[in-house]
Amino acid sequence: MNTYRNKQKEYKVKHLEISVENLAKAVFVVNKHAKTATKPKFLYALKKKTLEKLIQDGKAKKIGLQFSKNPKLLRQTSSVLITCGSYHFHLPPIKEDFKNLPHLGHQKEHLRNPKTHLSLKQAKALLIEYTGLKQPQPTNPYVRKSKQFISPYAKRYGER
Repeated sequence: MNTYRNKQKEYKVKHLEISVENLAKAVFVVNKHAKTATKPKFLYALKKKTLEKLIQDGKAKKIGLQFSKNPKLLRQTSSVLITCGSYHFHLPPIKEDFKNLPHLGHQKEHLRNPKTHLSLKQAKALLIEYTGLKQPQPTNPYVRKSKQFISPYAKRYGER
């Protein structure tokens, strides 16, 4: 068990074994949190990398294409339905998916993922261990990176 400290309390994080069901639960939790996160980029990258590796290892399977629930710019788009254990996930399709997978039409409302009780910290730890992906370190927003390049021909307002 790993331990970590939070200002006043010390918590013990139960280590989960890498199994298909635990990985599917972890992907579900990460995906659920990514939908409401302020910076979801890493969480979605973790989900994508994990599902790709599960498919490559033969532990998950691409079922077919489905229409997206909320298409961008009012254009109908499709996503790939992936099943892993008793969970279903969607990922953006690649060119080969349109050729190789059947189109299943609209998403079925009766297909629901089971309820899961797993913390985001445990889920991320398990997926990072499985994929080897590293979480980016937060940068200080108050540190100025570098001065922007200004063309020698451009004049600032008031210098004309």
